[in-house]
Amino acid sequence: MSAIILEDRGAVEVAGPDAAKFLHNLVTNDISKLVPGEARFCALLTPQGKILFDFLVFAVGEGDARRYLLDCPLGLANDLVKRLTMYKLRADVTVFSRCDELASYAFVAPEQPRIEAVALAMDPRSGKLGWRALAPRGAVAASGLRADYEAARVAAGVPEGGLDFAYGDAFPHEANMDLVSGVDFTKGCYVGQEVVSRTKHRGLARKRVVPYRARGQAPAPGISVRAGEMNIGLTGSRSGENGLALIRIDKLADATAAGLAPTAEGVALEFAPSPPSS
Repeated sequence: MSAIILEDRGAVEVAGPDAAKFLHNLVTNDISKLVPGEARFCALLTPQGKILFDFLVFAVGEGDARRYLLDCPLGLANDLVKRLTMYKLRADVTVFSRCDELASYAFVAPEQPRIEAVALAMDPRSGKLGWRALAPRGAVAASGLRADYEAARVAAGVPEGGLDFAYGDAFPHEANMDLVSGVDFTKGCYVGQEVVSRTKHRGLARKRVVPYRARGQAPAPGISVRAGEMNIGLTGSRSGENGLALIRIDKLADATAAGLAPTAEGVALEFAPSPPSS
């Protein structure tokens, strides 16, 4: 099984007696029931419900020694530490970066990898993505290709922040977090929870990251998707003929009803007949 190192990922540790409660009260998913050998996909939102950070959370250790490792975008790791520290107040927790010590790995296969890792779990976002691990830098031989991971991610319809949506500007539904096990709608309050809940129950999501197949090479990220004279979205991740695009789903429906084929830079894009809905 090939280990694919994700060089653009980092790790943040949250530890201390209040760590579980602290994280649970902040993020979009249920941390209270997270145990070693599992992972949760979560986001930390603005009070207005927009995504500031998204990450995988691993539980490590037992009892009073339990701590949590957040596999996050490397470029946002220091900002995530600062934001979590801002929320710390009187909570008995420590928050610090472990980017210099730990590397993030993906294993795009159903079998559990046999490696020495600090944290190892199935990727909770999609079975197509296999396993994720955090391990000391240099401890795991990276023999896989990043392109294989990206192909699996695009095929699974799993968006990547900074490429398929903009941090600080997208709501969880727009980034499909509700479709890839990133939001627990039964847990208690967290930052931005009211907006997320209202969007779900009132069906207010107008934009979604939607998979497509191009007739040829998928266009580069950041290209306008048009249907006739309508601008209906923006391209994001791509792998061969497959790609993801942040689309106004109402405009896509109108275009489909009118028989207009979406294109980006002259390349025809075929979207699923019924895009994901809230």
